[in-house]
Amino acid sequence: MAPAYDDNNIFAKILRGEIPNDTVAQNDHALAFRDIRPQAPSHVLVIPKGRYVSYDDFAANASDAEIVGFTRLCAQVVAMEGIGPESGGQGFRAITNTGEHGVQEVPHFHLHILGGRLMGPMLSRPG
Repeated sequence: MAPAYDDNNIFAKILRGEIPNDTVAQNDHALAFRDIRPQAPSHVLVIPKGRYVSYDDFAANASDAEIVGFTRLCAQVVAMEGIGPESGGQGFRAITNTGEHGVQEVPHFHLHILGGRLMGPMLSRPG
């Protein structure tokens, strides 16, 4: 069972306009903005405007319009940032973290889009 949505998480506050952000793009269903601690030359977060805790929550419960709007905004960000092969870039990584083992820091579904440098291995084995 997914945890209840926390209306006081930082992304909910950003969506309500209580906290500023560096907006890259948005549509009716999603917002894309620059990460405040970028891990790559291009590091953009894409969040749905609805109250979803995680990817699986979003995938199971969002409307078709929300899913399409979110996905299309991700594609728009990749094109705007010039990091996808179709826009002349050399590729990107898209990451979402869920729960304790996924090291999710904010309990609002968000997708990290990172590019502009070689990302290295996906995971390293614990020692």
